[in-house]
Amino acid sequence: MPDLPVEPASPGRYPADMESRVAVLEQIARATTAGLERIERRVDTQGAELRALVVALAAEQRADFRWLLGVMLAGFTTLPGAMGAMLAAMAHGFHWL
Repeated sequence: MPDLPVEPASPGRYPADMESRVAVLEQIARATTAGLERIERRVDTQGAELRALVVALAAEQRADFRWLLGVMLAGFTTLPGAMGAMLAAMAHGFHWL
């Protein structure tokens, strides 16, 4: 393998082609930081929307539960009343009273 010539030392901190590479990497780092900030804001917004949705659903479920409980209690209290009315009608019809 033949010897490769060594580049002469440049006056900058890096070799000539490294300056452009470092500049590109710095630009990528700035773009990545900006992108991550946008993603973080979006996630925060979606988190707030999700919390609001969960609260709304919980309130809706609570209202549905109360309505269903009311219907069930009304049905359970109506049933003995209907049975009593039927027994009263039978007692009157059969002259038990």
